[in-house]
Amino acid sequence: MKTLFRLRLPDALRRLGAAILFGAALAASVAGAHAEPLVTVEWLNSHRADPDLVVLDIRSAIDGGGVQTYAAGHIPGSVHSDYDKAGWRVTRNNVPFMVPTVPELEKLIGDLGIDGATHVVVVPAGVNVLDFGSAARTYWTLKYVGVKNVSILDGGIAAWRQAGLPLESGVKPPSPKIFSATVADSILALANDVETIEGKGGATLVDARPASFFFGKEKAPLPRPTVTSLEL
Repeated sequence: MKTLFRLRLPDALRRLGAAILFGAALAASVAGAHAEPLVTVEWLNSHRADPDLVVLDIRSAIDGGGVQTYAAGHIPGSVHSDYDKAGWRVTRNNVPFMVPTVPELEKLIGDLGIDGATHVVVVPAGVNVLDFGSAARTYWTLKYVGVKNVSILDGGIAAWRQAGLPLESGVKPPSPKIFSATVADSILALANDVETIEGKGGATLVDARPASFFFGKEKAPLPRPTVTSLEL
């Protein structure tokens, strides 16, 4: 029996969704995967100099961070992409947190110095379930467009600090590459796909929202608009 997962969940709902999203990403990437889905701080510290490795720091407002936090201290050699602002999710037809278009993802990922030969290690803050949800969504997105070697740093920056490993300050600019996506449509379920397969009784649908939302006792809060500043 085929199982479909709804992957476009607001970050406010990640309490249950993070584990399911990550599980879906792992299940979808078993065939042909070369990198472990989770790597330890010890592994990363010993592989930081690998030529095809990109350490991707995704700290954002979701975990109380962002580019300023990254600049104040990050894993040496890592590049930053603000998960909340960089374009890992988009609003389409007034629906937030949708998957970006393939051209949008090709530019976003290529500009970070990632191509098909890159091993990407996604680094969250490691402070709560919401930032792990950000890491899982980034992992899934990279897999969706064909990046084969993707891992998440177990424990994120918090684990790195706890291990007493070195940090560096400042901002490391990425070295952009040309990235051409190979889309894995089989790991993305659209609304009409869910409706069709549900009607046929051929899938188990997993609702990853909190129980109070599932039973209609509580509504998800409306997403808050992002406030940006303009320098003239």
